Amino acid sequence: MSAPIQRTLLDNGLEIVTERMEQVETVSFGAYVAAGTRHEEASSNGVAHFLEHMAFKGTHRRSAARIAEEIENVGASINAYTARENTAYYAKLLKEDLALGIDIIGDILTHSTFDPEELQRERGVILQEIGQANDTPDDVIFDHFQERAYPAQPMGRPILGPDTLIAAMERDTLMNYMGGHYSTRNTVIAAAGKLDHDEVVRLVEQHFSDLPDHAPPKPEPARYAGGQFKETRALDQLHFLLGFEGPGLHEPSRYALMVLSTLLGGGMSSRLFQEIREKRGLVYSVYSFASSFADSGLFGIYAGTGPDQLGELVPVLLDELRRLQDGISPEELARARAQLKASLLMSQESTGSRCAQLARQVQVHGQVIPASETIAMIDAVREEEILAMAARLFSSTPTLATIGRECGDDLPALSAIQESLTS
Repeated sequence: MSAPIQRTLLDNGLEIVTERMEQVETVSFGAYVAAGTRHEEASSNGVAHFLEHMAFKGTHRRSAARIAEEIENVGASINAYTARENTAYYAKLLKEDLALGIDIIGDILTHSTFDPEELQRERGVILQEIGQANDTPDDVIFDHFQERAYPAQPMGRPILGPDTLIAAMERDTLMNYMGGHYSTRNTVIAAAGKLDHDEVVRLVEQHFSDLPDHAPPKPEPARYAGGQFKETRALDQLHFLLGFEGPGLHEPSRYALMVLSTLLGGGMSSRLFQEIREKRGLVYSVYSFASSFADSGLFGIYAGTGPDQLGELVPVLLDELRRLQDGISPEELARARAQLKASLLMSQESTGSRCAQLARQVQVHGQVIPASETIAMIDAVREEEILAMAARLFSSTPTLATIGRECGDDLPALSAIQESLTS
């Protein structure tokens, strides 16, 4: 019996990685391109996301309606997403319909027509999407946070792009971006489910043969700076986001950050949830998160509070960050590890999650990392590593973003926040 995970590198540089999952009757298949928002020029911010939308709007062989019909005729689903460092096109199908999914995704990545009428309609859709995001403060605050963390550089620009650029973006801009950044050299094809690896390779060779083979340009390095964003709006909630520079994807210390983030604000038993919501009732939502990129990373804490509660919330939050540096109990360390390991193992049961993990691991690390190895790394995190990570985080310049009513003196300056965490 062949190994569950198999990899094939085609002569043109296109990598194919699959995992056979005997216990399922479906297959998830995707093309994962290492090109996203940080690969854009300032004048074309939003083009990667616009392109993702347009890929489903017709090819030389299929209209937009026909793409949707062919997928749904067999009860399958197809979708895509754009991130800061990659763009993904993926489908989930019954195992007997895998050939159709590979055909369609290969078709949209190599033979899209970018019909001018479809482009104009989709422009309106994306402008609506931008408007919806702007009207959702607990969504758009993360864009402002990212921009202040990485100012005046690709890593800090919004994925959707500004409405002014989207409104004026021309067809040639999309085609030039796709031609320059979509290549066999930065694309990984992944599949997980009830499949045959050799059959996947044969179908990929057939349907992705026209994907260009060239070395795509490298993105500008990320340069964390930190800073503050403040927007006054007449809202019932004050949206608060505080963060610091964290490790990138290639740093082993990212596992310590994962554990730190989980025990601090990763669930109902976390320190922040218990102290700020359960004991004091200052928020409806409070949580922490860790985001790692190829050459940088972020750690952040989000809270949604009432404008009158901010004056109490901030000191309590900073006190919890200081208290974190005093020590961690064995019980909460074990609980954080258990949460992370359970989340990882549960994701292994989804063909879609497994497919995306295969592609991301190959793109970032050049290999598939077994779940057992990741679990071992989580189990290996010790208290002293978490304390060292906390010291590293809080010594960096903070990034602070707020949206809501005027908060006056209740919001301390960045220098005061940093001093309170390092003194």
